[in-house]
Amino acid sequence: MFRIIARSLVVLTLLTSGAALAQTASPDLPEAPQDQQGEAPMTLARMAGIIRALDPDMRVQGPAMEFTLEDIPVIVITDVRADRMRAMVPIASVEGLTQADLLRLMQANFDAALDARYAVAHGRLWGVFIHPLSPLEKDQFLSGLVQTITVARTYGTAYSGGAAIFGGGDSSEIYRGLLEELRKKGQEL
Repeated sequence: MFRIIARSLVVLTLLTSGAALAQTASPDLPEAPQDQQGEAPMTLARMAGIIRALDPDMRVQGPAMEFTLEDIPVIVITDVRADRMRAMVPIASVEGLTQADLLRLMQANFDAALDARYAVAHGRLWGVFIHPLSPLEKDQFLSGLVQTITVARTYGTAYSGGAAIFGGGDSSEIYRGLLEELRKKGQEL
């Protein structure tokens, strides 16, 4: 028990010192470029127009918009009063998910799922992208949709939201292990 607590304290110390370091301004680091034009705040009408351009057969039911991308059903739910939106893709039933499966999902949420996440609700595993509504830019929304579809497609294999992996997690080590395993199998062929 003491080892678990001590290890947790070490991890917490590393994470908080890393966060403090990330927040420290450095004159050596360039600032992010500022968008000179700026986009108008995202509204339900603007979001519906973007979705309709992606799927002319979209359906609107109250605060929900349902559509299909790449043969995958997507649901976007908005809450204007809370200034939030959520894009969701159903992946699988939670029945049969093991503790190892759930651990792998949490590892992927840390470093490989990017802006999308794996989530569980109502007996189902989902790929989700959650963001404040009004500051959401069109390209952010489109990227979030792509990442959400990608976590659904890569569930059970790469558990990835896209091409990049944010460092510091377990996924790169898991991928290296898989690569080594495939290399060994390749030598046998």
